[in-house]
Amino acid sequence: MLVAGAWTLDASGRVGDALDAIAGLGPWGPVLFVAVYVAGVVLFVPSVVLTLAAGALFGFALGLPLTLVGATLGAVAALGIGRYLARERVARALAGNATFLALNRAVGEGGWRIVALARLTPVFPFAIGNYGFGLSTISARAYGLASLLGTIPSNAVYVYAGSLSGSLAAATADGRERTPAEWALLLGGLLATAALTVYLRRVAARELAKQRVPSA
Repeated sequence: MLVAGAWTLDASGRVGDALDAIAGLGPWGPVLFVAVYVAGVVLFVPSVVLTLAAGALFGFALGLPLTLVGATLGAVAALGIGRYLARERVARALAGNATFLALNRAVGEGGWRIVALARLTPVFPFAIGNYGFGLSTISARAYGLASLLGTIPSNAVYVYAGSLSGSLAAATADGRERTPAEWALLLGGLLATAALTVYLRRVAARELAKQRVPSA
């Protein structure tokens, strides 16, 4: 599915045009990309598209840290909005959500560790949680750190998939087909990263269960 997503990203004309525009900015390209990523997190735009794009545009080595910076800054910005600008509205929206109420209680007891675990599992939607955790007492610094740590595994998978798309496009452009060994390395790295992410999610789910946080 991830490889198919990478190919879809590469084939999409609209995404390709956006990537070309950012690529044409030279050293300002990464800065604009992070700004767009932050805005996407705040505005509930699915982050997977931009995360795949980071890999296709910047490669894995640069793309991953860019997405982590964007995701962390976006999460802290949404936390601030939920805490200071839209607190009452967020509280009303989540008042009847048992999963979030249990998770928020656990955050009060376990702090940033619980937020990091929640990031590793689909126990609660990432975008909504950014606003919802504004109702807790966790500091912006601790929340940013927890969001950063918890986002690394999933972003690594999608950035790697995006970089695979970029590599395939480059190979096609120069008329050279990849050898079986190169294919094995590319796909093996993707599968290994995905397997690690699944394992970490299971560990996080067990830890959250100990905190009596129900599944969404």
